Amino acid sequence: MIENLPPCPKCACEYTYAMNALVVCPECGHEWAADEGGEAVAEQVVRDAVGNVLRDGDDVVVVKALKVKGSPSGIKAGTKVRGIRLVDGVDGHDIDCRIDGFGAMQLKSSVVKKA
Repeated sequence: MIENLPPCPKCACEYTYAMNALVVCPECGHEWAADEGGEAVAEQVVRDAVGNVLRDGDDVVVVKALKVKGSPSGIKAGTKVRGIRLVDGVDGHDIDCRIDGFGAMQLKSSVVKKA
């Protein structure tokens, strides 16, 4: 367990605590991963198809028609996706989202652009 936790990188609060593999700030709610030495690990930067940096909660637009197993139509280019969540997914699927008419699914950042 990490004994000397680093202060929050966003608000500099020194009352951070460990929760599983994350370090959490009780004041601003920021969560980040920490290595064994207690130093914050750099967050992975996720970029969309045109190079814009994506963050949790962003709205994106699908730029390429996508086939979906079990669906005859698939997802059309231009479909808007609201409130994405960035995850460490399998096979490069780094966006977790909910698409109207299809439900919850994971997308690759290379097939979306920031709205």
